[in-house]
Amino acid sequence: MSQYVRVGIEGLQDFLSAVFERRGFTASDADFIAETLIDADRHGIASHGVQRMAMYDHKLRHGMIDPNAQTSVVSDAKACAVLDGHSGMGQLISRDAMRLAIDKAHEHGIGIVSVRDSNHFGTAGFWARMAADQGFIGVATTNSNPLAVPTHAGLPALGSNPIAFAVGRGDNQFVYDAATSTVSLGKIEVLAKLGEPIEGDWAVDEYGAINHDSASVMAKITASHRIGGLTPLGGSGELNAGYKGYGLNLIVEILTGILSGGILSWDMKGQHICHCFAAIDLEAFGGAELISERVASLSSRLRTLPSVDGHPVLVAGDKERAAAQANSDSIAIDPVTFEQLGVIARRVGIAAPHAEYLK
Repeated sequence: MSQYVRVGIEGLQDFLSAVFERRGFTASDADFIAETLIDADRHGIASHGVQRMAMYDHKLRHGMIDPNAQTSVVSDAKACAVLDGHSGMGQLISRDAMRLAIDKAHEHGIGIVSVRDSNHFGTAGFWARMAADQGFIGVATTNSNPLAVPTHAGLPALGSNPIAFAVGRGDNQFVYDAATSTVSLGKIEVLAKLGEPIEGDWAVDEYGAINHDSASVMAKITASHRIGGLTPLGGSGELNAGYKGYGLNLIVEILTGILSGGILSWDMKGQHICHCFAAIDLEAFGGAELISERVASLSSRLRTLPSVDGHPVLVAGDKERAAAQANSDSIAIDPVTFEQLGVIARRVGIAAPHAEYLK
């Protein structure tokens, strides 16, 4: 087992904010970006947390992310809008887009905002929760680099294309956040960093054969001519209905790349990512409080079902919420990512975060 380090959240927040300020962001925007990354790690989603800093640092140093970009409106028609992020930071563009979706939902009952020319936006669930916390149903999706292989294919043509849906508040908030590929690439990236194999049937090679070698998967899928890739939800082939995950993946591609007039996953090379956000007002359905209570009741009933294998029956969001409570003061970071933070610290001329190795 690889030896993780534990880093205090307060110190890590200060460090990440300082890095982003050195890269050209305002203090408030730097704080916000740092919060989104720590939020992912606190909720147990290490694939989208601090381990993404190496990617962000690379893109900022090479001009793939513009810290001075301002989101602009391409079109605006009643409940719907399209925004252009002009290659800015994905988290800042997404904040603008979900705020607009919520404003439109206040006025029209629903707001849908599609975005083009953005960058990686962190966890989709963060944006869905942003709307749910204000009493709406929140939905967030994004396309990405070509990572997922269509059913019966051996070449990646679609992104991991997650769907996030959130409703309710507090300890019973329902938060579904999942890639429409079997997993996100970040999970395999973490395994490759640690030199560990892929336990599940998450990826295939260029011939459609299951590939459990995390380093091999990363090498093939990040090569200049990508081959192999992630399986859709349900797995490769048709036996376990992988074509359903493939279909869900295409729905996200249409909501993001197609509706925004942006770039499709198939044509993407690390930037110009597209998103889609929606907020739904609950007043017509009895109001936010009533819907929250009904969601809580349903979740409670599901959790009381008898377990057949010793594992508790959970509802989407339960594991992440438990992780957030356990990680209230500090988070665990894999040793490779921690070393990368040290490299970034030296590049920008600040002290690296302090950490203690886990026993």
